[in-house]
Parts: sequence; structure tokens; C-alpha cells
Amino acid sequence: MKSRRRIAVVTGSRADYGLLRALIKILHADTSVELQLLVCGMHLMPRFGSTWKDIEADGIPIAIRVELSVQDDSPVSAAKATGQGIIGFSDALSSLKPDVLVLIGDRYEMLAAATVATLFNLPIAHIHGGEVTTGAFDDAIRHSLTKMASLHFVAAEPYRRRVIQLGEDPSRVFTVGAPGLDQLPKHDALDRAAVTHELGVSGDHGFLLVTLHPTTAQPESDAPTTEAMLRSLDRVKDRDIVFTGVNADPGYSLIDKAIREFVSARPNHVRLFVSLGSQRYFAALRYADAVIGNSSSGIIEAPAVGTPSINIGERQTGRLRAASVIDCEPDVEAITAALRTALTPEFRERARKNEPPYGRGGASARIAKILREVVLDTLLPKRFYDLPDR
Repeated sequence: MKSRRRIAVVTGSRADYGLLRALIKILHADTSVELQLLVCGMHLMPRFGSTWKDIEADGIPIAIRVELSVQDDSPVSAAKATGQGIIGFSDALSSLKPDVLVLIGDRYEMLAAATVATLFNLPIAHIHGGEVTTGAFDDAIRHSLTKMASLHFVAAEPYRRRVIQLGEDPSRVFTVGAPGLDQLPKHDALDRAAVTHELGVSGDHGFLLVTLHPTTAQPESDAPTTEAMLRSLDRVKDRDIVFTGVNADPGYSLIDKAIREFVSARPNHVRLFVSLGSQRYFAALRYADAVIGNSSSGIIEAPAVGTPSINIGERQTGRLRAASVIDCEPDVEAITAALRTALTPEFRERARKNEPPYGRGGASARIAKILREVVLDTLLPKRFYDLPDR
């Protein structure tokens, strides 16, 4: 009897679980696959919402929990957590003995897992490679993961070309779209009344969805960016404001403290959720009047549902843009002007009709099919692919 293919998937936060959720469910339901879910990072930290509970609520078994204790928001803490992750993933992968390891994105948890897999001669499949975000050190991690991976699932054709430029075999680089978009159609049944009730905001007027993360390549910009955004949002009197939690990158406590103080001073129309969870977040994304901040969801997922986005600062510089995204400087007047534009009927109509550059769904099924069918013995050792001479 043919043994099931063991596919290990790493998730370290509410954000990447939201992107991986559809793929994880497909693999879990596939009788030819043994899904091995490794949960780490922010999922296991109470101050970030203990979001491992959301995974269990989805009926997905957690194979192993890998502790990465981030004591504070310093670079030293992140570096030590990465080292702790290498130790934890060494034990986990040695125990599980997967056939292939699936990683997404660009965070240090993924770097720890990829380092171990590389030393174990375990093939890596990487999702969302080839992208550029010059405002964060994630850029270096993302490209490092590309060089350690043998299979590449990219979100758009320009990213496929960049992965090949990095020396990867074109036959192993697949343009599949953004897997996070596969979550969006599943929330059509949630109407506006249900969403506003879940968020605890008024259903009589609209709301703004706000997420701001540290700009790790330019940490000195975080304080002025946060202040400018909050001063601009303080001018909003006709809409509710919903904040989602800051991720666990170096420098998060400054942003988190400022947002909490802003929220506590305005209890009537401002809310903060450490974690909305996938279902509530994607539903909120659909019904928000605009998305504000510097999260990748404003660049990738919001355009797919026709919601205007205001992208502040440099954190997402380099990513493909839809016509529904307004880039602005971290300046009070610039943010206010961008918000004014985003809320006009003309721009909202433009957002509804825009063509998103990351596809319209189906990436998870495409990735799952390739993971099931690829001949794993051919993936290692890797060979550097030289671009043809022109």
C-alpha cells in the first residue's frame, strides 16, 4: 500500500495562517496526504491573542508547537527567538520526518525552519517569493528563503521572473496567485449587519480598518509615522475606526502603546482587536470603507474585494500596486488628503472596478496539486540556474 505523502506546513502568526488557511484545509482533507502542522511564534503568545485556538477551532490538528519566546521588541530578542526556533524546529522535523516543508513569506520564524530543513536535506516549498519590500528587513529573509527552497509558488509573473533571476530553475517556479485571496469568497454570506455586530461598531455609518506594523529597515520612522496616522485619524468624526494588533517585529511596543492610548481615549467609536481571526478579518476587509496602514493586506487582499487602501510610508515599497491603492507619506496632511480621496464616490467606484495584480483566487488548489504530484526525489540537490546570455 502506497504511503501518504507527509507535507509539513509552518505557521507563525494570525496573518500567515489567514493566507495559508485554504491550503491547510485542502491538505487536511486529502486522503493521500498526511498534513503536519507546525505552529510557532505569535500563535503561542497570550499577548498576541493565543491564536493557536483559532486553528483548533477550524478542526485542524496541530502536530507540534515550536516555542520562540520573544521577550521584548528588541533586535536582540528577535535574533534569540530565531536561534530558539532553530533548536525547536530541529527537534520537530527530526520527529515528524516530513517529505516536504511548506513555508510562506518572509519572517524570522520561517528563516529558522528553513535553516533546519536545509541542513536536513529536506525539500522546501516557498510561497510569496520574488517580492520586494524595501522598507523592512523581511526583504533579505524572503530572498534567503528563495535560495533555500526547491519549489516556488509566486503571486504574479514579475515575481516569477525575479525568482528565476535569483538562480532558480524556471521549471520549479509557478505563478499561482496569492493564496490569501482564497479566503475572500467564503465570507459573502456575512452581511454588513453581522460584521458590524462582530466588531462592536455602529451599523449606521461606515468604519475604517487600520493596521500599522514596524518598519524594520527604518526603525527611526515608526514614531513619526504612528503619530501622523493617529493625528489624521483623530480628525475622523463620521466613521468608526477598527484597529488590528501590531505584529511581533522589533519595535512593535512603541506602536502598540500609542494605539492603545488612542483607543482608550475614544471608547465610543474606536475599537482594538489583538486578533480578529481569519473569518472576521476578511469580512471586515470586505465591508470597510477603507483600509489604512502599512500591512500587505492593503496591497494584496483589499484590492481583490474592491476596498480602497491607503498605504503609509515605505514598508511595502516594491510590491505591485492595484489602482485602488493610494500611497502617501507619513505626514498628517498627506494621510488626511489620501483618506479624503479614498472615500469619494469616484474613487470607491474605481476600487470596485480595479483589476487586482495578484489574481482572483484558486492559488491554494494549484499549490496543493503540485505538492501532491511533484517528484520529490528530483528536487535535491539544487542547481544554480544561469540566465541565458543575451
